[in-house]
Amino acid sequence: MKTAERGQVIKSAAEVYEEFFVPALFGQWATTVLDASRIGGGDRVLDVACGTGIVARTAVGRVGTTGDVTGVDINEGMLAVARAKAPHLDWQTAPAESLPFDDAQFDAVVCQFALMFFDNRTKALQEMFRVLRPGGRLTVAVWNSLDTSPGYAAMTQLLNRLFGAEIADALRAPFNLGDRPTLAALFSEAGLPEATITTEGGEAKFPSIASWVHTDVKGWTLADMIDDAQYRTLRAEAETEMARFVSADGRVHFDAPAHIATVSKP
Repeated sequence: MKTAERGQVIKSAAEVYEEFFVPALFGQWATTVLDASRIGGGDRVLDVACGTGIVARTAVGRVGTTGDVTGVDINEGMLAVARAKAPHLDWQTAPAESLPFDDAQFDAVVCQFALMFFDNRTKALQEMFRVLRPGGRLTVAVWNSLDTSPGYAAMTQLLNRLFGAEIADALRAPFNLGDRPTLAALFSEAGLPEATITTEGGEAKFPSIASWVHTDVKGWTLADMIDDAQYRTLRAEAETEMARFVSADGRVHFDAPAHIATVSKP
């Protein structure tokens, strides 16, 4: 798997991710993921590949003072932001394929928009299931296919035209588990119970095209792939190419649906 396809970002990109990507795209899904796992008071929750921690932070309000929330990620830049936002939570550095926890330790394990980036997806699913207690719930969110998110389909085409396939592939990568049968097969290959998969509607919302480009480049793996001159070119081209996604008030809106897969541990 190429570096860009692993979804790893530098520290400065992690800061942009939290400031811009979370409100524009990721924050809306935290409640959906937690609802699917039926997280409530007293639960012990693990957020795998937690990024800057939006799901873990949201879970705190669900579990209350008698519960516990832990976030793990392999990216130190993401964890630095998570620790700064919520220093009272337990943030740990660990790959999803080798979780540093005993068996049957958590009531719920959640993983939002990260499964597609793991080196060994089946092993990661097995590990997340291993640390669940009997009766516990594992919930995984992945983006639907690229063609269901018209803004990102168009942005990928623009990147390909301007800079070539390698850079465009970095923006395609988050959508590589968008095929529902492929996603279901991963759970089967990992030896887990059959997953319940629902497809939920979501929306990407950016204040402007300039903000959208800034977020996609500076808050993602593209930060290491696009230089300043290319960034200026992309911004200028996007103002024309992406105009169809802009409403009368100058804001950008387009569909961004996702699959929510959930399994319970017998």
